[in-house]
Amino acid sequence: MTPDSPLVSTTWLAKHLEAPDVRVADASWYLPQAGRDAKAEYRAAHIPRAVFFDIEDLSDENSELPHMLPSAVKFASRMRKLGLGDGHLIVVYDGAGVYSSPRAWWMLRAMGHEEVVVLDGGFPKWRREGRPVEDLAPAPSRRHFTPQPNPDLVCSFDQMRANLTTGTQQVVDARGPARFRGEEAEPRPGVTPGHIPGSVNVPYGELVSQDGTLKSAEALAQIFRARGIELSRSVVTTCGSGITAAIDLLALAVLGAKDAALYDGSWAEWGGRADAPKAAT
Repeated sequence: MTPDSPLVSTTWLAKHLEAPDVRVADASWYLPQAGRDAKAEYRAAHIPRAVFFDIEDLSDENSELPHMLPSAVKFASRMRKLGLGDGHLIVVYDGAGVYSSPRAWWMLRAMGHEEVVVLDGGFPKWRREGRPVEDLAPAPSRRHFTPQPNPDLVCSFDQMRANLTTGTQQVVDARGPARFRGEEAEPRPGVTPGHIPGSVNVPYGELVSQDGTLKSAEALAQIFRARGIELSRSVVTTCGSGITAAIDLLALAVLGAKDAALYDGSWAEWGGRADAPKAAT
């Protein structure tokens, strides 16, 4: 039961919530300055049967960079405990609309699980429509998860550095314009402001409507086209730490982009390395 789009509506989920092959995961995550506790909010209320997809826990504990993709072994182990696995269509959502759930969508696909979709509008839309919620965490049965890492969806520092010369991939930066231009101090110590030379700024906020849903395909296409992004060419998205880059990646997937990846280290890595050239405009 894999929908044609990487997005599903709240109406679709309400209709299929009890389907035996559908699983739901709350992948909420917030920046510290947001003043929100994703776990506490999940415990207070979540979509029925939803488990908590902890982006921070599902990270490489050996990396100094924030929430980097973990090993396949660790990821598979966590998915089994959550009852998410082979044969499941996993619907991920978050408490902001479309914000951190695309990161979970990308992580699952990077581990080879393509049967995953994002709930358009997330938990806010679900609640606005008066749909059911619960405050009890489910006790899922363990489910086998077979990791099959897909390197085509993940870009490393070395690949990004090589791309400066080859220009094979279009680089899309999802951060806000001020950070992209280097006019705003970076939130992480030791990270220099600016952007990757040759990258194009497509702020994630421009892709999301005021109601928290992703904008229409027509509107998204116009935004990328205005920045000179060609969907027929390879593209890689980046941001501050690999969270909002996934929003741009999701939008590209909605538009049918077939060769799109995410730079997991993003500016937290690039901006913190002396050997990484930086631009500012």
